[in-house]
Amino acid sequence: MSFERVASLADVPTDEALAVTVDRYDVAIARDGDEVFALQDLCSHAAVQLSEGEVADCTVECWLHGSTFDLRTGKPTSLPATEPVATFPVEVRDGEIYVDVTTTLNGVTPA
Repeated sequence: MSFERVASLADVPTDEALAVTVDRYDVAIARDGDEVFALQDLCSHAAVQLSEGEVADCTVECWLHGSTFDLRTGKPTSLPATEPVATFPVEVRDGEIYVDVTTTLNGVTPA
């Protein structure tokens, strides 16, 4: 695995995602309690950044059409989106967030 530092834990709000770029991918970093998640920052329904939506109950909402995605699996939990988004491995070390975009947790190929 090839983890890259992307942000400090303190940089990620509890109710919204943080947009970062790792290699050639735009990634949304989100928190749910003490857990940190990384998913591709692109709604699978429309070309909209998920990092601009609200984070609640371990989901992130696409602000344009209202689809929500599970932060753990990348799967949509409401329409109109029907396809999952890629999720990436995350490590938190000494308050710093590291993401590996060389692999996905859910098998979805990033766009």
